[in-house]
Formats: sequence, C-alpha cells, structure tokens
Amino acid sequence: MSSSINRRHALGLASAAALGLALPARADKDTPLRLVVPFPPGGSTDIAARIMQPVLAEKLGRPVIVDNRPGAASQIATQFVAKSAADGNTLLLSFDNHAINPIAKPKLPYDTFKDFAGVTLALRFPLVIGASASVTAKDLREFVEAARRAPAKFSYASTGLGSMNHLVMEDIKRQASVDVLHVPFGGGGPAVQAVLGDVSQITLLSFAALRGQIAAGKIRPLAVTGARRLPELPDVPTVAESGFAGFEAYSWIGIFAPSATKAPTLAKLTADFQATLAHPDVRLKLTQAGFEVMATDGAGVERHALEQFERWGAFVRKHNLKLED
Repeated sequence: MSSSINRRHALGLASAAALGLALPARADKDTPLRLVVPFPPGGSTDIAARIMQPVLAEKLGRPVIVDNRPGAASQIATQFVAKSAADGNTLLLSFDNHAINPIAKPKLPYDTFKDFAGVTLALRFPLVIGASASVTAKDLREFVEAARRAPAKFSYASTGLGSMNHLVMEDIKRQASVDVLHVPFGGGGPAVQAVLGDVSQITLLSFAALRGQIAAGKIRPLAVTGARRLPELPDVPTVAESGFAGFEAYSWIGIFAPSATKAPTLAKLTADFQATLAHPDVRLKLTQAGFEVMATDGAGVERHALEQFERWGAFVRKHNLKLED
C-alpha cells in the first residue's frame, strides 16, 4: 500500500508544479476553508486548529473556519468530510482515532484508507499522565504502587473507546499488572473536567489540554509518554524512566481531504499547511503547547495512519481488548 501512496502523491506534486502552486485550491476567495475537528472545544485537535487558523487564512487568502463536530469517537466528523465535495474546501483535522477506529469498529460508515487523501501529518505529541488533587502519588511509580495496594480504587478518563489515551493506558496497566477502571468521555475537555471533579483520578492528554490546570496546581503531572521529557515539564519523568523500559507512544494530528480531491489541489493544500507550520509564531505556540511539528507530505500521513493501524491492531488482538460498548 505504501508504494501506491508514494506514486499517487508524486503524481500530485508533478501536476501541481506544472500548473503552478501559486494558484489557490479554489479561485473564489470568499469561499472558506472548513477545518472539521472531531471533538468539542478545549481538546488537543481544537487547540492546534485554532493556533494554525489565522496564519493559514493569511496563506490561503480566504477565511478558515474551525468546525467542531464531536461524537461517536470522531465518526460524525469523519463521515461528514468523507461525504463532502472534493474541492479542497472541507478538510478533516484527524486525531489518532482515524487509524484506530477501523480496528474498533469493522462497520464504519466510511473506509478510512479509501475515502481519504492525505494532506499532511501536521503534529505529534506525547501524552501527559495527569492526576487529580485527591491522588497523593508524586509520579507514575508511586501511582502504580498505590493502584496495586488498592485494586479498582482508581479510574482514568479517556477521550473515548479506542482512543490513543485508552490504548496507551491499557498498555501501561498490563505491563504494571494493575487494575484501573476506564471511563470514556467525548473529548479532551470533558476528560479534564472529570479529573477536576475527581470523577476519575487520572487522564492522559496533551500538555496543551492540561497546561492551564497544571499551572494552577489542580492537576499534577505524573509522567509523559514520549521518548524525552517535555521542556515545559523538565521535572516530570517519561513513562520509560518510571519503570517501563523502552515505552514510547504519541498521539498525532493529521489533515485529510476526501479521496476524490484532485492531485494539484492536494499538493497546494500540503504546501500551504507546511508553510503555516513553519511560520515562527505558529511553531512557537505549538511547541510551547507541547506539540512536535512534523509537516510531512500527504504520503507521509497516509503511511503513518497505516503504521498506527497495524501497531495498535496487533496490541488489541493480542490482549483481546474490547473497543466497543
């Protein structure tokens, strides 16, 4: 599949070069670009979209609308984009659910790998494991010890069944042999509120989603899931440093268009997003929010989605993990 991905995008780049990338995806500058976000405001995808929005609009020379369409583990937004006109005006700001939903839900109302064309793997970011004020543990090691002493006492809030934070925490649970109840919510914002209200005691979200609560002392960071500590949280160890040797996991944000979108339009969109992500103000804000800018071409995000599908599909099958209600 990866070779066909590369061929398609190479043809798109060649066509775009022949036609001139200076042409907008569509001539009508009053037609907005709609960035469809699968979650409510306050989560990682929404934060990233709104950081990119003003500079992207400037690059495109037309309005950019952030359209939040939460629900059904991102299926509502994803189906909306799949069925939208393939004119470059409606794009999916995908989350890691994009690659995991076909593992969890064999009868999706769209085909993840046939109904979408990649624009860019925009960002990736480690998850921060954050605890409520009721948790006395100072780090992940202490939390694991507390969970072993009191099985089923603690729960964790995720952004939904089959989300990356769900799978990552299930991996940690199995490696640590602890029982922590999973409580799925409809996005990062509701998950944060669950921890603030001590409905759940921990969650795993981007630093961007937890930054304000961490700064206010309302949520305590226990660990980060990336290979390195976050510069913004230099005293917070990685999961690997917390007794899980070699552990590494990232959430990611990709941009996708309907699959029938013409190659020159896709190439132009890729170039515009890459330029936006390279803008100093955008890059600084994203970095400060804990995001790592990737800015790949379209083939790169399609390849990444397939790799994630294969990795987490193997994990789900190995542990017979339930991903549906």
